[in-house]
Amino acid sequence: MDLNKAKGVIFGLAIGDALGARTEFMKLDQIKAKYGKEGIRDLPSPALFTDDTQMSVAIAEALVTAGDKDIELIMEAVREEFIKWSHLPETYKKAPGNTCLKGVANMEGGVHWTKSGILNSKGCGSAMRSAPVGYLYQHDPDKLKEVAHATGICTHGHPAGDAACIGAAYLVKLGLDGVSPEKMIAQLFTFTAGVSAEFNQIISKVEKCLGWEDLPSTDSPIPEFAASPVPSLLGEGWVGEEAVALALYCFLRNTDSYEKVVIRGANTNGDSDSIACIAGSISGAYLGIDAIPPEWVRKIEKSPVP
Repeated sequence: MDLNKAKGVIFGLAIGDALGARTEFMKLDQIKAKYGKEGIRDLPSPALFTDDTQMSVAIAEALVTAGDKDIELIMEAVREEFIKWSHLPETYKKAPGNTCLKGVANMEGGVHWTKSGILNSKGCGSAMRSAPVGYLYQHDPDKLKEVAHATGICTHGHPAGDAACIGAAYLVKLGLDGVSPEKMIAQLFTFTAGVSAEFNQIISKVEKCLGWEDLPSTDSPIPEFAASPVPSLLGEGWVGEEAVALALYCFLRNTDSYEKVVIRGANTNGDSDSIACIAGSISGAYLGIDAIPPEWVRKIEKSPVP
């Protein structure tokens, strides 16, 4: 495993989360009124992350603890880490999602992980935390899909939420693999085929927003960064498929710049922390830790870097 990329993923998601946390629930015009016409551009101080990062770390800890085990033992480790997370004193200050809390409470109460998730919930709470799955199972796509599915449905039971969780993890894998960005959408479609038509529909809109459908071939260059708002066609990110679509859009518009990816993700009308968190994990996987501003790495909550 590449430690540079590992740090890129975890710092990438945490910094995106902390940046977007300052603008969550705000409309773009409100963001500009508070931070200036270009919106939020720099990591705030203190740079505090939310439950998105907390749960991502919990997943990572569980997977490392479980090692190369079967899905039941992996999910037992996930269950223990999630329960531990739900009882941390600082957790409720991080504004955790109700669906995540209910799913974890169900598991703590003895409900099996296959039945603990909220059946009709397709919020982005499962997708926002799936990056470690993409990293740790980069070279085993079948296991990646199995673990992403399991860690997602234990809280979010809707097929669109399932596809979003699997898709977000897989996009991290594609970033780690150095897959050409213009080929990522096609590979994502193949990997998540048959899981959710809703997920497929909104991911197809990403291509429209990028203008790729008018390009002569998949080898054409990706459009350069523009200061325009994130397209409303992709929603606001409160549900899983929208959050992944918006994150993917942010990354594909700015593949050579981690900063531009998370800044664009944070300057959105909706669930800015989750959008920037997912986008930051993909960019961090693709570019590595060296692409993230060192001062941001130093500033982020709980950073080991002095």
